Amino acid sequence: MSAGREFEYRSQDFNSVRQTLYTLTGIRLADSKDSMVYSRLSRRLRLLKLRRFEDYLDYLEQDQSEAEHFINALTTNLTSFFREPHHFEVLAQYLRHYPGTKRIWCVAASTGEEPYSIAMTVAQTFGRFDVPIEIIASDIDSGVLNAAQAGIYNLDRIGNLSDTLKKQFFHKGTGANAGKVRVVPELRKMVEFQRINLLDAQWPIQGQMDIIFCRNVMIYFDRSTQLRVLQKLVLLLKDTGIYVAGHSENFSGAKDVVKSMGNTVYYPSRAGRAPL
Repeated sequence: MSAGREFEYRSQDFNSVRQTLYTLTGIRLADSKDSMVYSRLSRRLRLLKLRRFEDYLDYLEQDQSEAEHFINALTTNLTSFFREPHHFEVLAQYLRHYPGTKRIWCVAASTGEEPYSIAMTVAQTFGRFDVPIEIIASDIDSGVLNAAQAGIYNLDRIGNLSDTLKKQFFHKGTGANAGKVRVVPELRKMVEFQRINLLDAQWPIQGQMDIIFCRNVMIYFDRSTQLRVLQKLVLLLKDTGIYVAGHSENFSGAKDVVKSMGNTVYYPSRAGRAPL
């Protein structure tokens, strides 16, 4: 496995990485991800001046602070503004139906595009920024959360947005910042970012949610972990709440927990009927 590579990397190292990641996060890496693991963790070995993955795994076991770097390196963050746009149409419909909505949780904030899309939808629906709705945006990766809080993006990241959205919600950079945009301060104030690991026994989340966006997260968990996390998330939803999943996630096998409203939007089974 190490032939022609800078660092010694054996099949047992890859398996150890997979097991450690699963233990820390619940994420299962496929057999095909061995090259990705080598590529992403090599940066850590280089920085720490280590020669073998075995040495890195020993270091990881001894230094608890390395776990954050390990997780950041191996988690995938694919996102865009208004990805799966039908979900934001459902969000706007919900907000109009329940104008007293108080709390929205975006479980996988990544670099911020999803929670800012939620905030833009809230601001547009109510026609102002100062809406008394708490938007919590979390992620397991502290690196992407720092980027999300900064709210700075390359200009091409907002290429698919309308001119109205660009003008209302972004400032274009000049001089040294040419080619970049920044989310306007009023929008950034609407979102509270925090690091949360869904496998932690306790989450720093108090009170119930009206809406939970948990998109393209469960696909990285095995079935038992999916169900355990889903049950815990749905307990936080109001009876009138909705759970928004990713396009490749399906909970038809968990009808005692959630029921489908279509378009990968669900409501708590205990509620008895869909809120919309």
